[in-house]
Amino acid sequence: MRILVTNDDGIYSPGIAALAQVASRLGEVRVVAPDVEMSSASASITASRPVTYKRTRVPALDGIEAYRVNGTPGDCVMLGTTLWENVELVLSGVNIGSNLGNAIWHSGTLAGAKQAALLGLRGIAFSVPATDREEPRFDVLRPWAATVLGMLLEVPDLPLVNVNFPAVPPRGTAWTRQSVRHYDGRTVPAKDPMGRTHYWFTVVPVESTEEGTDRWAIEQGYVSMTPLTLDLTEHRALERVRKLGSWQKLKFA
Repeated sequence: MRILVTNDDGIYSPGIAALAQVASRLGEVRVVAPDVEMSSASASITASRPVTYKRTRVPALDGIEAYRVNGTPGDCVMLGTTLWENVELVLSGVNIGSNLGNAIWHSGTLAGAKQAALLGLRGIAFSVPATDREEPRFDVLRPWAATVLGMLLEVPDLPLVNVNFPAVPPRGTAWTRQSVRHYDGRTVPAKDPMGRTHYWFTVVPVESTEEGTDRWAIEQGYVSMTPLTLDLTEHRALERVRKLGSWQKLKFA
């Protein structure tokens, strides 16, 4: 099996090295990742300039073939699957920073897996909380990543899955749904050393965590595994409005 590994933290991130090493036990692995951090790039694709692709030696990858791209995670998957034929699985991460709840919308990590699903391949995104003190213990997470990956590959018809590890050694795994909470969005002004005004965008959850969601699982110490779909249609609402009458009866101003 050919496995493409990408991320949004950049090709030199310790998280991508850990994930590629785990994946190498399952098949032939190639790393194609951004040359710089592309966090929160979402599913963007570079269309206004050319994109380059250069083979790169990354000591932490321990000999796994790697390429860096001056683009987004989506670019990496597009290039990687075009220039390396017969890829069956795309893994993205391990991101240093959780991708839970509403963060799924703007996550560059999830975008790498999502791009795979858009291409008809399987995509799995992996994330772990960031801490102020030190980087995550990837030596502890590797066995869990291998276990979770083995579980997911045994389940058919899961084209897109979002996996999050807790900050502490996991107590188990849990199938979850996305936590959809409302946030108090704020724009906080500050000054740079030159006295120029810049802004930080921050969000604070205003609702408690719902049981059975990805956030709940992480708070309880479980690895969260959330199957996702590319279809954004609200099917229940669609059925309700269809029952109101056909489109021909609608009046427009």
